[in-house]
Order: sequence, then C-alpha cells, then structure tokens
Amino acid sequence: MYAFRKPFTIATFEAISYWGIDYKILLIIFQVLGYMLSKFIGIKVISELKPKRRGLFLVIMIFIAELALLLFAITPKPYNIIFMFLNGLPLGMVWGIVFSYLEGRRFTEILGVALSSSFIVSSGFVKTIGKYIMDNWHISEYWMPFVTGSLFILPFLFFTFLLEKLPKPDKEDQKLKTKRVPMSPKERKKLFLKFAFPIIILVLFYTSLTAFRDFRDNFARELWDALGYQGNASVYTTAEIPIAIAVLVILGSLGFVKNNMKAFLMYHYVLLFGTILIGISTWLFQIQVISPFVWMILTGFGLYSCYVPFGCIFFDRMVAVFKIKGNSGFLIYIADSFGYLGSMFILLYKNFGQPSLSWLQFFTYGTYIISVSGILITIMSLVYFIKKNKKNKEVASIEIQMA
Repeated sequence: MYAFRKPFTIATFEAISYWGIDYKILLIIFQVLGYMLSKFIGIKVISELKPKRRGLFLVIMIFIAELALLLFAITPKPYNIIFMFLNGLPLGMVWGIVFSYLEGRRFTEILGVALSSSFIVSSGFVKTIGKYIMDNWHISEYWMPFVTGSLFILPFLFFTFLLEKLPKPDKEDQKLKTKRVPMSPKERKKLFLKFAFPIIILVLFYTSLTAFRDFRDNFARELWDALGYQGNASVYTTAEIPIAIAVLVILGSLGFVKNNMKAFLMYHYVLLFGTILIGISTWLFQIQVISPFVWMILTGFGLYSCYVPFGCIFFDRMVAVFKIKGNSGFLIYIADSFGYLGSMFILLYKNFGQPSLSWLQFFTYGTYIISVSGILITIMSLVYFIKKNKKNKEVASIEIQMA
C-alpha cells in the first residue's frame, strides 16, 4: 500500500504555493482528507466486512489509488490536487481489509506486528525508490508517484493471492481469542457506550500519535536535510530498519503470552516505555549527548512502540479480554479516523499558526507534548482496565455462587 501512498512525500515541490499554503502541504492535506474520510466510512464498512470477496475489494481499492496517481501526473497543478484526495480515499480501507485476515488468531500479535513492522520500513523504502527514480531515471516529481506504484503492482497481486490462501481461525483460535463476527450498528453503539471512557482517552492519545507519526513520515526529507543529511537517499530506509526490528521483537514476543489480560496490561507498559523514550531522547539530543541519527531512531522507536499496538494488536487483545461479540476493526477505525483528523489539524496549524518555526523545531516541540500527554493517558487507561477486569471477575464469581 505504501508504494501507492507515500512516494510523493520525498518530492519537495519547492517554491510552489497556492492560497497561502505550501503546495506540498496542500497535497498532503488532500490525501489525508481522503484517507480520513475513508477511515470514518470504514467504521461501518470494516466492522461489517465479511470474508467473501474481500480480496477483490482489496485489489479494486489499490487500482483506484494508482489510477488517481496517473491522473495527478497528467493534470496541470493546482487542479491535480483533487486526485491526491481520490488517491487517499480507497487506501484508507486497505489496512482494515488486510488485518481482517489476521485478527482473532493465536498468533495475531506476531502476524500483526510483522505487518506493522513492514510498513515502518516500507515507508522509508518507497521514499528511497522514489528519490532514486527522480535522480537516476530523470522522472519528474509529478510522474514519480505513479511510476513507483507501477513497480509494485505485481508484488501486490501476488501477496493478495497468498492472503486469500490463509486458513480461517480454528476452534483453538476462537477459544483463546474469541470468535470474530461482523457487527451491526446496534452492537457498535453498545460496545462504544460500555467502554466510552477508555476509548475516548485512547483515541485522543492515538490522534496525537498519528499526527506526530504522519508529520515525521511526510516531512522526513525536510527533517533529515535540516539534520545534515542532504542528498542521502539511503537514510530514509537505514534509519527505519533498526526501528522495525526492535518493534517486531518487543511486541511480537507478547504474542506468546496466552493470558489475554496479562498481555493487555503489558501493552500499556509498552506505551509508557515508548512515551518516556520519546521525551528523554529529545532531551539528550538537545544537550548533544546523542547524535541526530541516533535521536531520529530513538524517537521513531518510541513512536512506533506506541503507534503499532493501536493499529491492530491492542484492540485485538481488548476484544479477547472482555469477550466482545464483534471485531477489532471497529475500534481500530474509530481510532484511525480521528487520528488522521488530528494529522490534518497539525498540518494546518504548522502552516498558519507557526509558520516561522522550522520543520525540525516543530517536530522537537511535538515530541515533548506526545511524551507528557501519552504518559498521563496510558496511566488512566491502565487503572481503568484493571478495575474493570476486577469488577468482571467479582460479577462472574457471584453468578457462579448463585448457580
């Protein structure tokens, strides 16, 4: 998916602006608008998704996104901006479709984290490919996104075929992780009201995480250039590889924890670790104890340690712990929809509210906000779920005694 979404961000589109907004920011805003709208639509679509024909649905979404990139290339600016919106619109469905193949299994954590770790690397990898295409094939900034996407069409079709061949969750999977089923509007409302407090605060945290992560991802070139890595195309990939490996090892290891509540609490500890690391690493960078390269790796590691669980495994365990009749896709898409709303807000705030701040300064200040707010919200969520689980056990014990 990232080959059809992220390559254009490696282009700078220098000295181009419309309506008082930098052209690159406009492109990102329009793509995020489409992506965000898709996430809101996905709250219904993904939660009600049935296994039949989801592979075909996935292929259609990717081909619409690639067609939008072609139309972006051949349409004069600024009118081509609308096609970036049409590129983001189908892509917002892709993650939910793909994860629907993986959720509710004994090894969902390992599969989900492997998938998430791949997008940490793939985002940097497709930027490297995009820059290589511009520098060595002499493809323009406008055609580069379409050309990059074209290179990944056949691999995408092959791996979609493999997804379709995955066996369904068996009885042991359903026993350990709860059977996953499509959700009706009434069931979605009931679930939200039952867990309204933790859902709201965690979505607020995830919103800031998504905005921060998207800013780091979309303006990776500007950040690395400001840190002295101009012209280094490989840095976009090499800096992300150790992050992906570390996240894969730490979060993937929790897949071997069979006790759902224990694993669920451990995810909260990972969130605390990630938020603390983001703040401390920025402080160490500012007092020149660590290098810019190490700082970018550490902030990225802290960020993805928090971001990845919300994208799949955190809510997968929540469904299993409280034996929720439904699927984690509903909760994931609530978080994602507001997450990308926050991402768009940050872009507009940077452009109009803090235009004098450099990309690097803005990013640096953001790390401290993420760190402090994340610590507070994670502690509140942890306390809530411990009490909720204890109450459920007491109710279950009373029911057994009465029986």
